[in-house]
Amino acid sequence: QVQLVESGGGSVQAGDSLRLSCAASGITLINLSMAWFRQTPGKEREFVARVRSGDSTTNYALHAPSVKGRFTISMDIAKNTVYLQMNSLKPEDTAVYYCAAGAVRKPHDLSTSYDHWGQGTQVTVSS
Repeated sequence: QVQLVESGGGSVQAGDSLRLSCAASGITLINLSMAWFRQTPGKEREFVARVRSGDSTTNYALHAPSVKGRFTISMDIAKNTVYLQMNSLKPEDTAVYYCAAGAVRKPHDLSTSYDHWGQGTQVTVSS
């Protein structure tokens, strides 16, 4: 059974940092596309970042324009865990953040490209 378990969310002030973790079980991250999405009430899930195994440098990781330069996605194959380092947080980053796993060849920024999802972790940024 595939499980993705997110952790690391919380309530912080604008400008602070958080690191989200997504621990995977029942699958290996090799040859998978791993992504973070976020969602606020009444809105669709929004793509945040994606990384895939085999990327030799972080340049092959992809980040949404709204978070580029502030957030960094990474993957630890040995720990079967994906991270999202979030720096310089803004109130508009407030959302539930979800980890997702899917096939590499599908569009990286569509939620429908991902087959497995975690339960989500709340991030709240106050001004």
